[in-house]
This record gives sequence, structure tokens and C-alpha cells, in this order.
Amino acid sequence: MLLVSFSTYIAAVLFLFIMGFIFTTMMDFYSTGGQETTPAVVFFQYFWVPVLFMVPLLTMKSIAEERRLGTLETLLTTPVSTVEVVLGKYFAAYFLYLALWACTGGFFYILHRFAHDTRFMDIGPLAGGFVFVAISGLMFVAMGIFASALSRNQAVAGIISGTLLFTLIVGSNYLPGVELLRNEAMKPVKAAVDYAQIFQHLSDFSHGVVDARQVLFYLSGTVLFLIFSIFSVEVKLLHS
Repeated sequence: MLLVSFSTYIAAVLFLFIMGFIFTTMMDFYSTGGQETTPAVVFFQYFWVPVLFMVPLLTMKSIAEERRLGTLETLLTTPVSTVEVVLGKYFAAYFLYLALWACTGGFFYILHRFAHDTRFMDIGPLAGGFVFVAISGLMFVAMGIFASALSRNQAVAGIISGTLLFTLIVGSNYLPGVELLRNEAMKPVKAAVDYAQIFQHLSDFSHGVVDARQVLFYLSGTVLFLIFSIFSVEVKLLHS
């Protein structure tokens, strides 16, 4: 379904265009003089830009379109369960998500190949950035699948997915500064907000710090959103 979906190719082209633009802009900035951080660290700081549109485009049709066309019920009459259908949709979107990000590794290879400067291929931050993308992508794609399971309209599913991702990635970055969370009674809530700081996770991964609590955050979030997706599909089927 993904490989014959027009939105998949839109997502791929937009993703490569935006990441290519970010990469060339970054290189132009580095050409003006020496910088304290390596290009890989700066490059992955903008991971959220393509994620906010790529994940919704890859996932919004996965279940919503099946329900709109009435093919979901037909699909479930075959010897497959709801769990298998949801997981199949999920892993298809996730592996495509990884494939698109893997293409960006070519930017650094080309730069290293023609610049002949090992500083541009700082393996530590580069590997850490890709590991972060792979692990965080587990939950981001699961959120997109969940949004698709909530609606028959793929546009609505895309909006829900984008809103959830924006709230988690960007919105949570500003929550620690909210005055209400500084109260002693809100200390547990503030601890939870601090725990969910996506940009802090990226920084840690880029510096080679892999915290098991952060990995657990993404894995548990992935499982939770997939369970919600399965329940949502089951409930919709019961009321259809």
C-alpha cells in the first residue's frame, strides 16, 4: 500500500529536499570559519522538521483509508488478526521511515569523499544521531498509526498525527519553563516532563550517552500507542 501511495513519494521528495537544504545551509555556515560542534550534531538538531510532516504522510492512509474504502473489514475476514494488521501497517511505515533517513548518510559520505577532511565524518555523533532517529522513530511512527486508527479521513488523521508529534517534540521543550510546574506540588509532573525532553535525548545520544531510561521511554511509548491503535480498530469494527 505504501509503495503505491502518492503521499509516500511526496513525503520522500519533501524529506530529501528539506534535509538537503538543511545540509547545504549548514555547510555554507561552516565554510565561514571553524565551529565548536561537528556537522553531524548540528544536522540532527533539525530532525524534528521533516518528522512533523513525514510521519503523518507515511501513516495517515494506513488504517484510515482502509476504513473509508471498507476494505478493512474484508481484510480481517482473511486468516489475520487485528494485531497482525496493525503491526503490518506499522512496520511497513517504520522501515520506510528508516530507509529515508538512511539516504541522508549519503550527504556525509559525499562530503567526506570530495572534501577529504575526516572532521566531516565524526563517526561518534553521526552514529549516535542515527541511533536516536531509529529508536525515537519507533514511537513517532506508532503515534502516526494511532492517529490513522482514530479517523476515516486521512487528512484528519494527518492533522492529529502532526499535532501529537508537535506537542511531544516541540511543545514539551518549553513546558519546563512554565511557572505552574515550579510549585512543590507539581514536582512529580515536572519530573515526568523533564523525562520526556526529546532534544535532551538527542543531545545525549549525539555525545555517546545511551540512557536505558530514555530507550525505555520510546519502547514503552511505542507499545502503548500500538495497543491504543489495536483497541481503536476493534472498537470501530464493533460499531460499524
